[in-house]
Amino acid sequence: MRRIGGRDFDFDRQVVVMAVVNRTPDSFYDHGATFALDRAVQSALRAAELGAEWVDIGGVPFGRGPAVSTEEEIERVVPVVEAITRAQSDLVISVDTNDPEVARRAVQAGAAVINDTSGLADPRMAEVVAESGAHVVITHSVGPPRAEKPAARYGDVVAEVGSFLRDRIARAEDAGIPRERIIIDPGHDLDKNTVHSLEITRRLEEIAAIGPPLLVAVSNKDFIGESIDRPQGERLAGSLAAMTACVLKGARIVRMHDVADAVDAARMIEAILGMRPPVRLEHNTHPTHNV
Repeated sequence: MRRIGGRDFDFDRQVVVMAVVNRTPDSFYDHGATFALDRAVQSALRAAELGAEWVDIGGVPFGRGPAVSTEEEIERVVPVVEAITRAQSDLVISVDTNDPEVARRAVQAGAAVINDTSGLADPRMAEVVAESGAHVVITHSVGPPRAEKPAARYGDVVAEVGSFLRDRIARAEDAGIPRERIIIDPGHDLDKNTVHSLEITRRLEEIAAIGPPLLVAVSNKDFIGESIDRPQGERLAGSLAAMTACVLKGARIVRMHDVADAVDAARMIEAILGMRPPVRLEHNTHPTHNV
């Protein structure tokens, strides 16, 4: 059992759906549909109504693009966190940032988790999280977000991702973050090509074996689009298939854009794996009466 924000989670018997709210004008998925403050807040609260237990707020996309100052990122994410905190006390709020000052301000506003896609590249981030009492998601990536990078190359991508995550877990613990406040993410598509992301998915149990709860962010990623030849907007089935494969391999937190479909899929996986009973039991349960 883990207490995160205002909720308790049993990752042995539960698949948690994390909704995504991008308060950015250049999101790869929604192209700025939730950039306006009211739209961002409405999207988060609607996700809770649809069954998401968690919402991830981002103010800067990971991919290439113009730099966003610390002050601008704070202005994008902190008001959303404050509004959700006022309106929905038990929805876990994480903030997707690699900036320690943004993290500090977000936790002060009510965020319970810092989702650092740089994997604690800035040592100050571990210090901020340790002092704040928040959980942290340590994600594998290579080099700074928003920067042009060379083509991805790995010898054994799963082994290299695993080594990176173990190293950054040690960095977090050395800074004072207890292991029970650490979550890991292999970083599908982050500085990886489609073959790499597929290999990570295929061998995900090796990442799960590291120990902390495993989060995956596969929704609408390019490795899905390239695998099934579907553009953005037509990747729901592929996203749910990838999500399901990851859960069967040990993932317990799934970061998804299409919340209602993801929640249904997660509840079905839980039932199949015996994590919970069906909501109702009626089919073929009544005796046959012969006339």
